[in-house]
Amino acid sequence: MSVPEALHRSLGLTDEEAQTIRAILGRDPNHLELAMYAVMWSEHCSYKSSRLHLRRLPSDGDHVIVGPGENAGVIDAGDGIAVALRIESHNHPSAVEPYQGAATGVGGILRDIFTMGARPIAVMDSLRFGSLEGDRTRWIFEGVVSGISGYGNSVGVPTVGGEVAFDPCYAENPLVNVLCLGVMPRQRLVLARASGVGNLAVLLGASTGRDGIGGVSVLASAGFGDADKEQSKRPSVQVGDPFEEKRLIEACLELLDEGLVVGIQDLGGGGLTCATSETASRGGTGMDVDVSAVPRREPGMEPFEVMTSESQERMLAIVPPEGMERVAEVCARWDVRATVVGRVRAPGPDGAGRLRIRDGWEGPVLADVPAASLSDDAPVYDRPRRPPAGLEACRDDDASGLAPPADCGADLLQLLFDPSWIYRQYDHQLFLNTVVAPGGDASVLRLKAPGLPSSLRALALTTDGNGRWCALDPRLGAALTVAEASLNVACAGARPVALVNCLNFGNPEHPEVMWQLSEAIDGLAEACRALGLPVVGGNVSLYNESRGRDIDPTPVVGVLGLIDRLQARPPGLHLASGGSLWLVGETARELGGSRWAAECRGHRGGRLPALDLAAHARLLELVRGLVVDGVVVGVHDVADGGLALALAELSVASGVGLTVGGAAVAGHASLFSEAPSRVVVCLAPGPEGEQAGAELQARAGRTGMPVSQLGQAGGDRIALGGLVDVGVAEATAAWRGAISSALG
Repeated sequence: MSVPEALHRSLGLTDEEAQTIRAILGRDPNHLELAMYAVMWSEHCSYKSSRLHLRRLPSDGDHVIVGPGENAGVIDAGDGIAVALRIESHNHPSAVEPYQGAATGVGGILRDIFTMGARPIAVMDSLRFGSLEGDRTRWIFEGVVSGISGYGNSVGVPTVGGEVAFDPCYAENPLVNVLCLGVMPRQRLVLARASGVGNLAVLLGASTGRDGIGGVSVLASAGFGDADKEQSKRPSVQVGDPFEEKRLIEACLELLDEGLVVGIQDLGGGGLTCATSETASRGGTGMDVDVSAVPRREPGMEPFEVMTSESQERMLAIVPPEGMERVAEVCARWDVRATVVGRVRAPGPDGAGRLRIRDGWEGPVLADVPAASLSDDAPVYDRPRRPPAGLEACRDDDASGLAPPADCGADLLQLLFDPSWIYRQYDHQLFLNTVVAPGGDASVLRLKAPGLPSSLRALALTTDGNGRWCALDPRLGAALTVAEASLNVACAGARPVALVNCLNFGNPEHPEVMWQLSEAIDGLAEACRALGLPVVGGNVSLYNESRGRDIDPTPVVGVLGLIDRLQARPPGLHLASGGSLWLVGETARELGGSRWAAECRGHRGGRLPALDLAAHARLLELVRGLVVDGVVVGVHDVADGGLALALAELSVASGVGLTVGGAAVAGHASLFSEAPSRVVVCLAPGPEGEQAGAELQARAGRTGMPVSQLGQAGGDRIALGGLVDVGVAEATAAWRGAISSALG
């Protein structure tokens, strides 16, 4: 079958890549082979623009069982329990079809977790949109939130938290990052390897359709802005079925419990091509696939469509022949289709395993490629890098020189918004594991699930990102993001033990974007090493651009913390009337990169506040100890919006006012600075609080952390020096109505 000269370009391959494929095969590839290489060598599957840089991230740690390279990272939580963690993006599909794009993002991340043998117990989402004043943004926003809730609620996995931000740069290219966490007995861990010559490759789950064909190469490798082109991309968006997914979860976990499966891989980006080639490559084997055996939901599908379809709710299991009868029985009980579509083959004389696609077991060979070449031989690009033009001038235009507001209280009310409109769409109490629900610094989960050993340990989980910081300084901005996320879990009384990242950037063919990506990775690496945080997995989403404009660099991190013994609910955002308020850490009166400057003054210049990672590491241990030992009755980190917003959020969450004075609120820069490594704590009223205050100062002194008394909780107003005086009811109304009023 002849292949059109420019077919490789229409599939997203460059001329040089096509030449490399010819050299690997020693001949011209046919249409099916080109399609297989196109999906596997896409940015989404191969990380060809980022792999060179990702190697700089630290991935080793005392708790790490499985690091990057598998479907999910796995850490040892103690008591014979392992925790799987993964974060993924579904940005481009969500821009084209918000509901299905977000829904299938949830479905895909769930499969990444139970592929490892873990039961998914929690989902988090990190979302970015344009202004809700625009009709299109409201359509995207409501569709994404509905997609996450519709899939997660139906499949029975709680959404326990996340974050959301609004900025014009995401107007046509939203960010939908989904994190999932799962738990398992350590012995149930399984890896995606096709071992055992003669073993069967069994396709589990839904039938295969045309939805999602080219998703990784069409959607993930181009920007947005042309309405007609966006319409043409709709067929590349997968369609999800959460009830099929729920049955698939239960069937797969039962197969793993019975030891019927020696390897398993989900069919996500790249579909059957990815699952077969990666399992064979990791196992050092080959594989024959009978494309005619694949169950199809549409007539007339071509082999290249079957092999590259990204239809959802499908898994590939490697099963010894003697266990196939029992596999079929388990799957039938869960109403899950199980079809033998391949066989594991021995590697050739050269030691390389080949992936052969056939039309019938004895039929013609339609494709014959080295399995490892689809993943291991993908190109690695060291793309040109340079800082954006005018960056230094932007940094020199410091926001700290802006005139003070006429009314700091009005600006504070403008910054308040309540994301609970989003969280109310989600069920966060499924499994009854959720100890701290959405809205706190970090969500807290009991470490329990069916089949797990008994444990008094708990998990704290958070996601964080700040494109505004990273636009000014991607290296320091990324490090500040890690610092904030780690402090969030410390505020829940947890020790940060692992991190996953989702790196959302613009077009990698722009040198400025590659500079931002490289700098951000260095910032992540520096912070993770200093804080002892291994990076156990992640995702890179590139080509996030619309009408030729790249989004702000937006690395999002998820941090997992361990609580050694959960004896009581962490205090969280709580004020005790009559209690004293204290600030741990020191405020640098700088407004560069602050939310106040951007949203209240439209100013995006300046330099970010400095970060002392050694001091921050000491702060994490100090705060964790204060929470675990019950020294504080309330705690909240200072981040977005500065001290003023942290205090207002404490007040609104508690329904209790507060009065703060002194140097901590001496000017608007003190109120709105986003200097890192700061925490507000509330101590109990009366003699108990006096004793706690002495203990707080003693512990802070031993760690070298500055601590100062701010004021007192009580009353019905938020009074910050002479700068802010607003009623708690007024602040609560502004906080609660920000999103719902924008949606009408």
